[in-house]
Amino acid sequence: MVQIQFDQPLRTHFIGIGGTSMSGLAEYLVRFGFTVTGSDSAHSKYTDHLESLGVKIGYPQKPENIPADTELVVYSAAIHPGNPEYDEAERRGIPMMVRADLLGQIMKNYKHAINVSGTHGKTTTTSMITEILLAAGLDPSVEIGGVLDDIGGNMRVGADNETIVVEACEYTNSFLSFFPTTAVILNVEADHLDFFKDLDDIRHSFRKFAELLPEGGLLVINQDIENWQYFNEGLNIRTVTFSSGSEGDYTAKDIVYDEYVRPSFTVVERGRELGRIRLGVSGEHNVWNALAAIAAVSDLDVPFEALQRAFEKYTGTQRRFDIRGTVNGFTVMDDYAHHPQEVDAVLKTLKQYPHRKLWAVQQPHTYSRTKLLMDDFAEVLSQADAVIVCDIFAARETDTLGVTAEQLVEKLREKGTETYYCPTFDDIEKFVVENCQSGDVVVTLGCGNINIVADRIVDRHGTRTEKK
Repeated sequence: MVQIQFDQPLRTHFIGIGGTSMSGLAEYLVRFGFTVTGSDSAHSKYTDHLESLGVKIGYPQKPENIPADTELVVYSAAIHPGNPEYDEAERRGIPMMVRADLLGQIMKNYKHAINVSGTHGKTTTTSMITEILLAAGLDPSVEIGGVLDDIGGNMRVGADNETIVVEACEYTNSFLSFFPTTAVILNVEADHLDFFKDLDDIRHSFRKFAELLPEGGLLVINQDIENWQYFNEGLNIRTVTFSSGSEGDYTAKDIVYDEYVRPSFTVVERGRELGRIRLGVSGEHNVWNALAAIAAVSDLDVPFEALQRAFEKYTGTQRRFDIRGTVNGFTVMDDYAHHPQEVDAVLKTLKQYPHRKLWAVQQPHTYSRTKLLMDDFAEVLSQADAVIVCDIFAARETDTLGVTAEQLVEKLREKGTETYYCPTFDDIEKFVVENCQSGDVVVTLGCGNINIVADRIVDRHGTRTEKK
């Protein structure tokens, strides 16, 4: 594999440059003086931003998009042999590198490399850590799997090589290409079962991630994970735990909520009360994300006052408990939740949020996840007063595995949940506008493109509002 020297910029081409992480890496290289080109299937806000920086992008992907003088091709895990640009790069003998390897090489330049992993909560916790470091007057580089308004996007390049904060995804074992000095494991659940064999296989992957830490490196881990000691057993590293109970190095005491379910709590560090934190985001699950973020910066001598300022300022990442606007008196929200545990956290929070009737609009993501976790999805979605289900977002999959959105609809109806099948976004828009009433809350759920329908409903029929 080619080893990049960042003081010797290469002419680099990105296949699938419009992806959240790929676009951030492309911008990173631009800022280090690399000549960057790319391609994607269609324009997006990410490609528009890169083009404003001078990046030439071709649509759609085709061999001639790769300039003749290209020295390196970077591709995402979604790109495989058979892709016209992948095959062209191989034919021309251009060195190639998967996205995760590039990100790993980047973080080797930093003294502190904080990697945030877990089945869910990664983007929020990475964003919280970023806000903490900025509030403390530090200058981190950041790579987030979502858009954080305070850094103007999904990445940030600091002026020095002290600290980088990275969202570390386990899918296809991507995070095993990284070089963390601090590794955070938020939770370990069954997901991405189109790649992993089962939960044991997933746990093994997270164990290998912990093994990447250097001698004396820091593992921050959720003590609520079953047999959490498996992940650090026999490793010559330091371990800091957080938990939802009274055990653990970092815990929360005296949790109270405001009318929008935003928590405040006392941070307890190894039995010592440090002070109270007030979060600008809603939900009990964000208390545990905040504890993980606090533990992750424990090596960096961050003043407690900076923690307080950061958490109160952080009001969420785009597509996480994101209030889009109001229509005829009802509120429209959007969330990236695409795993039962994530959907559960969102709906539990919204049940406490001011509302007349809670509507969940679910876009199932991938056939494999929908098939394997069907019963779990039905269980958590039944918390809503009413559910709207649209067709499955295939994403990277082509085989339907014999599963349909209608099967999830039937599961929900069997549980006595008021459920409607609206296959298309036009169907959802029409149904919501005609049936939702003043005081209702409507939340679109999924990591596909379901956010489009939330925006359509607000932009065509209502008014955009600021986050509470």
